Amino acid sequence: MKNMTIEQFAMQTASNEPVPGGGSISALAGALAAALTEMVAGLTIGKKKYVEAEEEMKAAVEPMHNICQQLLVDIERDSQSFDLYMQALGLPKETEEEKAARTEAMQNGLKAAVAVPLSVAKASYEVLPYAELMVAKGNKTAVTDALVATMMARTAVLGALFNVKINLLSIKDQEFVQATSKEVEALEKKAIEHEQKILAMAEVSQSVVK
Repeated sequence: MKNMTIEQFAMQTASNEPVPGGGSISALAGALAAALTEMVAGLTIGKKKYVEAEEEMKAAVEPMHNICQQLLVDIERDSQSFDLYMQALGLPKETEEEKAARTEAMQNGLKAAVAVPLSVAKASYEVLPYAELMVAKGNKTAVTDALVATMMARTAVLGALFNVKINLLSIKDQEFVQATSKEVEALEKKAIEHEQKILAMAEVSQSVVK
């Protein structure tokens, strides 16, 4: 999917096919957030006005590039992550043994379907500290790009976590559910608070300029 044109991807999303869905869109949002953050770093590097932030900007380029590449791959991985569960649904269920094997396979498939969006959420959250750096020290002509990156990263986190939460509802392993739910709640809270912090920084900056 990552090799589709933007129009092809959008039209595929708009179709009545189940994929790409919200999980893949969340991964794309995270990838674009990382790409925008890398762009702002690039627009800051080499500028005399921002020489004091030069090394921090250079240090941001590689991790943002890597996260972008990872999340582009995750667009496809998210669409495939439910495959194990769908395959399990097709397993025979005539005997008690077959029913038990099918149930176990379905549960394992659901856990796999949790793993990918949780990974997307974590990777997308990693963009926020760098987006904050761009707002604080990056090229001021690109501050709005850093703010868009911030909002896209937050959306990617929350969107991916929606998929995690919906799949957790069908998982019977309560220890797994409780541990994952706790992780989801903490990550969700951090993403929201970090976005608000960055947006508040921008408001203060604009007030000073005025």
